Amino acid sequence: MKAGIIQQKNFQDIELNKSNLEKNIRLCAQAGAELIVLQELHNSLYFCQTENPAYFDLAETIPGKSTDFFGKLAKELSVVLVISLFEKRSAGVYHNTAVVIEKDGTIAGKYRKMHIPDDPSYYEKFYFTQGDLGFNPIKTSVGTLGVMICFDQWFPEAARLMAMAGAEILIYPTAIGWEMSDSQQEQQRQKEAWITVQRAHAIANGLHVISCNRVGWEENEKDKQNGIKFWGSSFVAGVQGEIIAQASAENEENLICEIDLSRTEQYRQIWTFFRDRRIDFYKDLTKLWR
Repeated sequence: MKAGIIQQKNFQDIELNKSNLEKNIRLCAQAGAELIVLQELHNSLYFCQTENPAYFDLAETIPGKSTDFFGKLAKELSVVLVISLFEKRSAGVYHNTAVVIEKDGTIAGKYRKMHIPDDPSYYEKFYFTQGDLGFNPIKTSVGTLGVMICFDQWFPEAARLMAMAGAEILIYPTAIGWEMSDSQQEQQRQKEAWITVQRAHAIANGLHVISCNRVGWEENEKDKQNGIKFWGSSFVAGVQGEIIAQASAENEENLICEIDLSRTEQYRQIWTFFRDRRIDFYKDLTKLWR
């Protein structure tokens, strides 16, 4: 399977962002990509830097305007798209939701972000209700996709549950970067930790991992000097955690790479992590703290 990852900068103008996405989706399709992954909340700026009720107006229904827009593109280009939307479920109930669109333009499935952060410049609990759909892979014409979102990528339990449910690949639309008050040393440690934990998910589960991040500077509307510099560096890791392809840290980029899903079975025949799990002693994992 050939996969495409779109790493781009975002602007205040939503229609401009969508136009840029359309252009890059078309370029990925022309390059032969069958699966194209977009970054987290790609239609707008990352509004969660502040708590502002006005941003609830950005939310939309699923199905809705964006799924119609990207569905038409998917059908025209015969590609599977993984998109990321601010979902309005009902009045006062909103989710951070990934939607998988099949090659015929229909919705194959969706995933609501399960782990919601509340950190400086990432005030997502103000906007998003915790997901309630669980860790269920989505079957598509290119494979069974274990789609999660950004903060989910720090939790090994989530990756394992997706793998146990039959995911053939793990996919993380992402919006992560540096909060500029941190030292350069701390910033580098954060970025390396982000890459390392996802490579570990690939190794522990014998699955490829796609991580699609945004790039560029987005200011904090309340503190113009202390916004987020998104660190890009979108990547694909193989089943042994090896980096198959990686985008730059600074630039917009369409990353195209080949993914051999058959490697999972070959790997698991040798690295028998699933066979040797001791589930009879794992009950304490369901406790908040032992």
